[in-house]
Amino acid sequence: MIAGLGNPGEAYANTAHNVGFDVVDELARRLDADWKGSFWFKARTARATLGGQQLMLVKPQTYMNLSGTSVAPLLRYFGGTPADLTVVSDDADLPLGRLRIRGGGGSGGHRGLASVIGALGTEAFARIRVGVGREGDRRRDLAGQVLAKLDEARRTVLDKAAGAAADAVTCLIEKGLNETMNRFNGWGAAEAAPADGEAGE
Repeated sequence: MIAGLGNPGEAYANTAHNVGFDVVDELARRLDADWKGSFWFKARTARATLGGQQLMLVKPQTYMNLSGTSVAPLLRYFGGTPADLTVVSDDADLPLGRLRIRGGGGSGGHRGLASVIGALGTEAFARIRVGVGREGDRRRDLAGQVLAKLDEARRTVLDKAAGAAADAVTCLIEKGLNETMNRFNGWGAAEAAPADGEAGE
């Protein structure tokens, strides 16, 4: 299961906080998978096959801070465990366009990830974080930044990053976590190139 985190509705479209949605949308496009609504699980889901494996793409429709109330019941209903889950989210503490892949760990202050961790009762699931950066003074209201509409330049960078994150999901399914971390940790769009020595950390 690949769960992209975001907020539903036109008011939140084209915002940095919705880059998780962008990644699973790109995967659905590549895999010719159709989105369907699930009232019971408060989600939109799409089924596909990738690398010979059945894959479920998920966009929780609960709003970001309650993502776990959608993801965890879906995972359990279909007989999955946290080891079968990858969560894709934005990360304001990473430079714009930078990717980071991990096999577990805390939420890093991300409320959507915190909700999934709380609902599953474990931090032991893979996550792909897409850097959206912080603009200007770090003391500025972060929510206002990640929920603001993206300008053309930032949209271009995040589109590239979403494509690379979709590549990372494919690698994760086909090659495993270690190979994916080695190939994609520290990847950055042209406007946010990897720092020396960061890839594979």
